[in-house]
Amino acid sequence: MRKPAMLTRRGFTFGFGALAGAGAIGLAAPRVIGRAAAYSATELPARPAGAGPEGRTVEVAFDAAPYRGTLPAFGGVEADLWSFDRAQPFPPVIRLRIGDTLVARVRNRIPVGQEELTIHWHGIRLPNAEDGVPYLTQPPIAPGADYTYRFTPPDTGTYWFHTHCNTVESIGRGLVGILIVEGDETRPYDGDHLLVLKDWRIGPDGFLPFMTDEGAATSGTFGTVRAVNGVTNPEIAVAAGGDVRLRIVNVDPTRVPDIGVEGAEAAVIAVDGAGIPPFPLKSWRMGPAMRLDLVVRAPKPGEVARIVDYFAPQPVELARLVGTGPMLERGAFDPAPLVKPVIPEPNLADAVRLPFVFSATAAGRAAVDAVGDLPEGVPIGPLCLTERTFWAINKAPWPNKGHAVLPPPLAVLERGRSYVFELRNVTPRIHPIHIHGHTFRVVKSNDGPVVPHFADTVLVAPKERLEVAFVADNPGDWMFHCHIIEHQETGMMGYVKVA
Repeated sequence: MRKPAMLTRRGFTFGFGALAGAGAIGLAAPRVIGRAAAYSATELPARPAGAGPEGRTVEVAFDAAPYRGTLPAFGGVEADLWSFDRAQPFPPVIRLRIGDTLVARVRNRIPVGQEELTIHWHGIRLPNAEDGVPYLTQPPIAPGADYTYRFTPPDTGTYWFHTHCNTVESIGRGLVGILIVEGDETRPYDGDHLLVLKDWRIGPDGFLPFMTDEGAATSGTFGTVRAVNGVTNPEIAVAAGGDVRLRIVNVDPTRVPDIGVEGAEAAVIAVDGAGIPPFPLKSWRMGPAMRLDLVVRAPKPGEVARIVDYFAPQPVELARLVGTGPMLERGAFDPAPLVKPVIPEPNLADAVRLPFVFSATAAGRAAVDAVGDLPEGVPIGPLCLTERTFWAINKAPWPNKGHAVLPPPLAVLERGRSYVFELRNVTPRIHPIHIHGHTFRVVKSNDGPVVPHFADTVLVAPKERLEVAFVADNPGDWMFHCHIIEHQETGMMGYVKVA
């Protein structure tokens, strides 16, 4: 969410598929508060000299493989999960320092007929050949085959990785991981905690269908169990009275929570990995794939603060922060800022403006009209994954044929030029729009003033016209799509070419 709390704004409209998470159609969720003069950091300091680019080579080996198992949130039910690394609990985490080079060797052990995979390193401004989009940037990794990714992240921050082939099922089964690039702190925090948000579609006998017609044509197919790090409402021990960093990552393919903290002071310090001058948190709406870094003043010994989702009739408690150890005396809450991002600033005065309209197709409109007649949980048909489409960008849907049939690019961009993308949502659903290989500067909305920040995924509300700007400095073919995965896989995706 980008709007200050004191500003009025119409509520988002969701279909009935979202009611488990949104409570009621047209619910107006709380907003974020704007910057407060009480915080001393109004500008971000530059990254210290010598912090990169030379660093280590960090090698990891992933066996993407199925296993029969359970997670604490499943209540004892076993399911056919997929994992990149069984040696780590959900989710596996890679930590680098800025300047390090990652070498990730991936072995595809998913059985034949179920999965060809690639890994997309979400939010990283990496070389196009390492971006992990099947057919667009590399051949998919066939079952039984291996593949190696190698890149040096140019930015610090909180990122994640997932497949870009049969994505709704692979994320649904847990095939995701977290990538953290350290080196952005100006002074140490009193803890660094990861909170990965993901719903699971669990029934009494295991996983339910991950994709349904009614979900794909509306707001997505929601999970039945809400979890953080695979646990329902976990308790997280934090240093009592300290200033702790929370890295919140929404890896769910559908849900859009409105994140708040109750029982403690909290400030936003980064969005999608990019630092921002700290400002008080009231709530921040996170679409699928988005990340939010907070600093929270931890509660006293034995006391509890709550991480909540306000996008419900009553706040949903997601996790509990429990103060532990001796009380730290940190004075008035004044969160330490992160270093300034090194992302190029677009030249708005000379930027080329390009419109992108996100719409439903005729099939999508017909599906919405008929969706009330569909039984709950009907699996999406195979034609919907191949030929039938519900969504489009600039009236052009991209059918999901394993990405093998490439359409022309949505736009051809001149390398080094600044661009303003005018994102217009003419559907009744919210869309988190993600660009690969670049990072947007959020500039303007017809829905009211915005908090300027960098992001690689932005929420575009129904009837909203959101302007985002960036420098097209990374050559290649870059995916551009909605990150509600059922929308992506039924047409709302394309790519831009930077040449």
